[in-house]
Amino acid sequence: MDEKSSYRQRHPLLSGCLLLLVAGLLFGAGVSFFIGSLMRTDPTRAGVGVIEVHGVIGSADQIIEELTQFRRQDKVRAIVLRIDSPGGAVGASQELYAEVKRTNEVKPVVASMGSVAASGGLYAALGAERIIANPGTLTGSIGVIIKFANLEELLQKIGYRSETIKSGELKDAGAIDRALTDREREMLEEMIHGVHDQFVNDLALSRQLPDDRVREFADGRIFSGAQALELQLIDALGNLNDASMLAAELGGLDGDEVPPLIYPPRRDISLLSLLVGSTLGDRLVPNLDPTPVLAYEWTIAR
Repeated sequence: MDEKSSYRQRHPLLSGCLLLLVAGLLFGAGVSFFIGSLMRTDPTRAGVGVIEVHGVIGSADQIIEELTQFRRQDKVRAIVLRIDSPGGAVGASQELYAEVKRTNEVKPVVASMGSVAASGGLYAALGAERIIANPGTLTGSIGVIIKFANLEELLQKIGYRSETIKSGELKDAGAIDRALTDREREMLEEMIHGVHDQFVNDLALSRQLPDDRVREFADGRIFSGAQALELQLIDALGNLNDASMLAAELGGLDGDEVPPLIYPPRRDISLLSLLVGSTLGDRLVPNLDPTPVLAYEWTIAR
């Protein structure tokens, strides 16, 4: 008889309680998931679609799909893009901006900033018809960043050495076993400035601000929502309900009260997401990909 079987025989009540607890958690999570799904979408009434951008932006695929679906649904008269993100990868942030802008040409889109909508989060919002933030929302951080790990001293201590054969001098720029050369740093800085110009140009165009004025504060600093309003980065102060009512008004619905909110169908049905929610589940799973990422992201450490 193995140890586990012996334990179950000696403590049948405790084992049974643990099994019932796990089963209860799974059942409760499942019921909450399906009830939540039913409550999040009204199949008949016209309303405002809500698409959420949470956490670091690594990929735009799912949000682009949700925007496309809402463009095609007659009952969705307008869309609120709810952003709570420090930004993320440059390519993904630019894809979001382009798709939000495309959607706004079909149906009005209002960006609603939550606690943080910085860098790539701000970039995505620029495609919307209007942008609303709370007075204390953290936004701004208009800039580009890329980080490389330099483990040269650590690798020397453990006796690790690598041999690299490359086709060009710059092919392994950012290698972890040595510092950047002057030419590599010059090349990367030139690229960073070019990508930064893309952000500045799109911001100036979207917010109808002179390019030189944008460059005065596009140095990576963050702003509160109140400061962003003074700088004309946003249109008004308000919360999600305010954004929903504005979207309803722009979409031809009654803008005097909060409209029916329509959310995309939930697809995150993993055990972890059922137990703790998709947003928390995502935050619990670290990004283990060591590849350097060119990012529009407000970040202190990775």
